[in-house]
Amino acid sequence: MKIITCDTSYSSQILAIFNEAILNTTALYDYYPRTEKMMEDWFTAKQKGKYPIIGLVDEQNTLLAFGTYGMFRERPAYKYTVEHSLYVHTSHQGKGYGKIILQEIIKEAKTQEYHSLVAGIDAANEVSKKLHSSFGFKHCGTLPEVGFKFGTWLNLDFYQLILSTPLHPVDG
Repeated sequence: MKIITCDTSYSSQILAIFNEAILNTTALYDYYPRTEKMMEDWFTAKQKGKYPIIGLVDEQNTLLAFGTYGMFRERPAYKYTVEHSLYVHTSHQGKGYGKIILQEIIKEAKTQEYHSLVAGIDAANEVSKKLHSSFGFKHCGTLPEVGFKFGTWLNLDFYQLILSTPLHPVDG
């Protein structure tokens, strides 16, 4: 296995992981599968924002897991905060791959001089909450019944990790 930076050649594998999560889990609060065009736009937005797409591949270059981050909120004072997400292919869950991806997300966020990493996690997703807690993320609050999927109201937990970067933050 190796860590890579995903480019558009991984689009179809990322799309498959996204769509499986959309159709079968509450990891994404989407109803409908994403399309190739949506993935093109997603990659363009990541490139424009200089947001990494970190992948874990096996010896056959099959994507096992990936993670990324992006803008937390649009106001300029949030410039040192990003919201991240990570996904593990359904047939490779429980093997520690999420831990590898989260470790890389944290490392990259520090390199890019961010100060705060935020994760929005479905409140029923105990595995993800435990993973984030193991890296020092703190539960910062729950928004009750903000999503509705699979015929039920969903609660959203926010977890946050404060980083030591940047050394010299500036306004503006």
